Amino acid sequence: MRAGNLHAVAANFPIRAVILQSAAALAALVLVSAPAGAQQVTGTPGAPDATTTIDGRYLPNPPPPFGGEINLNAAQSRPFWPPRIVPPAGAPNVLLIMTDDVGFGAPSTFGGVIPTPALDRIAASGLRYTQFHSTALCSPTRAALITGRNHHSVGFGQISEMATGYPGYDSIIGPESATIGEILRENGYATSWFGKDHNTPAFEASQAGPFDQWPGGMGFDYFYGFVGGDTSQWQPNLFRNTTAIYPYLGHPGWNLTTAMADEAINHIKMLNEVDPSKPFFVYYVPGGTHAPHHPTPEWIDRISAMHLFDQGWNALRDQIFANQKKLGVVPADAQLTPWPSDRLKNWDQLSADEKKMFIRQADVYAAYLAYTDHEIGRVIQAVQDAGKLDNTLIIYISGDNGSSAEGSLNGTPNEVAQFNSVEVPVADQLKYFYDAWGSDQTYPHMAVGWTWAFDTPYKWTKQVASHFGGTRQGMAMSWPDVIKDPGGIRNQFHHVIDIVPTILEATHIQAPVMVNGVAQKPIEGVSMAYTWDKADADVPTRHETQYFEMFGNRGIYHKGWYANTVPISPPWELGATPNPDVINAYKWELYDLTKDWTQNNDLAAANPAKLTEMQELFQTQAARYQVFPLDNSVATRMVTPRPSVTAGRSEFTYSGSLTGIPMGDAPQLLATSYTITADVDIPEGGGDGMILTQGGRFGGYGFYVLKGKPVYVWNLLDLKRVRWEGKEALTPGKHRLVFDLKYDGLGFGTFAFNDMSGVGRPADGTLSVDGKVVASERMEQTVPVILQWDETMDIGSDTGTSVDDQDYQVPFPFAGAIDRLTIKIDRPVLSPADIQRLRAAQRDNHSSE
Repeated sequence: MRAGNLHAVAANFPIRAVILQSAAALAALVLVSAPAGAQQVTGTPGAPDATTTIDGRYLPNPPPPFGGEINLNAAQSRPFWPPRIVPPAGAPNVLLIMTDDVGFGAPSTFGGVIPTPALDRIAASGLRYTQFHSTALCSPTRAALITGRNHHSVGFGQISEMATGYPGYDSIIGPESATIGEILRENGYATSWFGKDHNTPAFEASQAGPFDQWPGGMGFDYFYGFVGGDTSQWQPNLFRNTTAIYPYLGHPGWNLTTAMADEAINHIKMLNEVDPSKPFFVYYVPGGTHAPHHPTPEWIDRISAMHLFDQGWNALRDQIFANQKKLGVVPADAQLTPWPSDRLKNWDQLSADEKKMFIRQADVYAAYLAYTDHEIGRVIQAVQDAGKLDNTLIIYISGDNGSSAEGSLNGTPNEVAQFNSVEVPVADQLKYFYDAWGSDQTYPHMAVGWTWAFDTPYKWTKQVASHFGGTRQGMAMSWPDVIKDPGGIRNQFHHVIDIVPTILEATHIQAPVMVNGVAQKPIEGVSMAYTWDKADADVPTRHETQYFEMFGNRGIYHKGWYANTVPISPPWELGATPNPDVINAYKWELYDLTKDWTQNNDLAAANPAKLTEMQELFQTQAARYQVFPLDNSVATRMVTPRPSVTAGRSEFTYSGSLTGIPMGDAPQLLATSYTITADVDIPEGGGDGMILTQGGRFGGYGFYVLKGKPVYVWNLLDLKRVRWEGKEALTPGKHRLVFDLKYDGLGFGTFAFNDMSGVGRPADGTLSVDGKVVASERMEQTVPVILQWDETMDIGSDTGTSVDDQDYQVPFPFAGAIDRLTIKIDRPVLSPADIQRLRAAQRDNHSSE
């Protein structure tokens, strides 16, 4: 409303004068505070089809003043619609793709033997980047990728499941670090996220919220994917926005890798047909190739028929390295780092059974990568089919970290077992799991020998931030309208924090200084757009300094030099307890990357002054970006108490049916005594069904009624099941069913002393009906640290997979009524004598190190 008109109306109608004068003052304030020339309206101002670009420094954009006229009657007034916000003219669509746990040498695009034609396509039509880096781990890389800031700067110094109460490690992307999704959405983009969300804090992932750390709260209009580090592709913990969905039920052969591509393709089609002028930002992050390796049988057959791995991992490494030199993705004078014979067997040292099993593991992994890339290719084709490929910036990052060594030296049919430091012998893998490998009867991961080979030509693997085997990722980028050097190779040093500024430069949108009233941290990456022109192919990198840190392993890059620590325990020893004196316990190395592409020639002894300079630079960077305090513990942080809905509680009460409580927000029943009391009403004809369960096929427990009888089952990582079962069926009517477990161990308290002796200990369980014990059993071992993380705690039915397939199939709803369900936890408490003993053992361990 015009200010003059407002005052005229106010004069004639004194009662309303205060309100109208306030409106005029607000309009004047907006006019004064808005930057001159920031909003450029197209079309007739006030018309429904008017649009505007915005300055973008303050988001959401301040509302424009009313430009119409208001009088007593509508007939004498003039309406005014605020213009719709649109991106700058010519701004591209953006398709940001990142796969999971893919080593530099795995895809064909970077010398690997596994066919990745979609990645090949982007590289052939655009540019291939050979010195692009991750953080060495899932959540941290993803947080850095979507914010343009270092992972510690946004609270992701490690995965969310290991969050601790320090600014660099709390797994909370604060309001001072708006994501690229939020920035683009407020500038007029349609934003969506498909696949893995490993940036919602594990302690805020329940249906109770809050949801500000879910994709919708981080600037993404639409989310279709799973929350957490990984999930079964056959029975995933899947969400549409914040609602759990179960599309696999009743559809054998359904696989998330394909379903996710279908969803993204349909979404792009919808956007193009409903509002073809609106650019889209699609963040596409499939679960492949993080364990569990779950390709379809057709892809396993296709890759197995190629016999890619029959010669073993040493020969594979040589083959990949030769391919890399032919492609030019490593220099001609690059050196292949030596095989770590002190840690890993050479192929010719393996038995025939080991070779057979390991080839099967590699075939399934390769099938998973090829399958994932194929489905990505379908999404890229959908962009072309929509007629939008030429003006779409496609960034395809191969892996959020190096290839994963979390499968142990022998691989595993159950990754959950490996995270509990339980290994499955090769003989048992062959006997029970060979044919099922990759199906929903397995949660598989491969042997470390393959992992190391897929990171060719570098040392080490995922989790190891000090070495490029953990951090160097293949990456391709295309934008046909702008990037005119198809098939070009770029060797500038870059990092995932450089993607956000690259997108902002491409879209001509500036980074905001304030979002939702909160001042923003500066973007910490640099744009890569300076590398796009062919004439600038060899210009020096603009990313001159970059620190790396994960689990105490550290590195620092500066103007061609690189200094790093040496791991003191390998990442496949997930139960290791390394010396917690992180600052002093590690040896350092020094490399001149301008002459030594692969970190192969350590110059620390020859140039101690340079090493000291680099170490001091790391300290400075670490202090700047919230890296301290350094912590190299793994299991200890996995069980650290966090501010979830269960924090500080030892008693929990439920009734009726409730499903989908994630692990981070469910009562923790490992390494502790507990009592579960279920007051149930059994109907005539019996009341079979699930009362309470957490976990599933690969580790968990279930309390249910089967054939009228009460049953409690502990599934010990799909290797053994301990069962309590009443001998008589429950009569119709009300009953009290009680399961009581007495744990014989010190629990998680020993972890504070770098000691895992308190977990996995024996326990005695009793099952009672109406006060009478009907079954007693002793478990000689218990699950030490973690249950199957992609499953939830469910009451009244079961989601995901069953804890015992021989007893029931999901959803197995309870036919009776659950009047009340109570869980009481009696956690172990360390005595003074326990503490004294643990401290003494800790001192002895440090002395030996």
